[in-house]
Amino acid sequence: MGLVAGAHPGYSHRLTDSFMTDFAERITRAGGVPVMLPYDADPRALTQWLSGVVITGGQDVHPSCWGGDESVVTDVDPLSDPGVHDPARDLFETALIRAVLDAGVPLLGVCRGMQVLNVTLGGTLVADLPSGPVRHLMTTGPLSDGGADHVVEFTPGSVAQSIFGSRHRTNSWHHQAVDTCGAGLVVGGRTSDGVVESIELPDGSALGVQWHPEWMESDDGALRWIVEQATAREGAHMS
Repeated sequence: MGLVAGAHPGYSHRLTDSFMTDFAERITRAGGVPVMLPYDADPRALTQWLSGVVITGGQDVHPSCWGGDESVVTDVDPLSDPGVHDPARDLFETALIRAVLDAGVPLLGVCRGMQVLNVTLGGTLVADLPSGPVRHLMTTGPLSDGGADHVVEFTPGSVAQSIFGSRHRTNSWHHQAVDTCGAGLVVGGRTSDGVVESIELPDGSALGVQWHPEWMESDDGALRWIVEQATAREGAHMS
């Protein structure tokens, strides 16, 4: 990696971590304390002190994780193009999900995070959604409650329905989706075209949403849910 113009030569060649602040802001607003996790952290050790975990959005999960078409994979370095597959991230997040579920730590998967949850438990994905009556890849920027066509309807009695009600209009930035559910997971909500928008473990320990709650203009309840679950778990351990 060459020197960045104008940067101090002593550290300009070093890698840096960067992230959007929306999750931290929304989790703080919901009463939680956000902590960012590096890929080289030990997932099993993390479960000893984390009260809840959010797996965030991002690039597509590598097709080798779920039996997809690997001919579409490029050899571009994700450090130079964050839109391409990142096997290191896939490896860390699947290991973290397994550790979190084994430890009984509440889990929320957002967009890519929902898909990682699904493939970690043996599920598959739709590699590229065809165009249809519902727009799943919005053209507007963040902070949107989505178009009138993107309404998710939830299964009565599901965890998702208890959080969002029977119907919920959401934003949407994805071209892949859950196909078959992983072991133990069930569909909690779909849009009118049948695309899966929410999955969950029926015991309420894990929830996945395909939209971005951190970019909803209104507070849709997803991040409040994970903070509430984390707080309840912490309280139970202290009692």
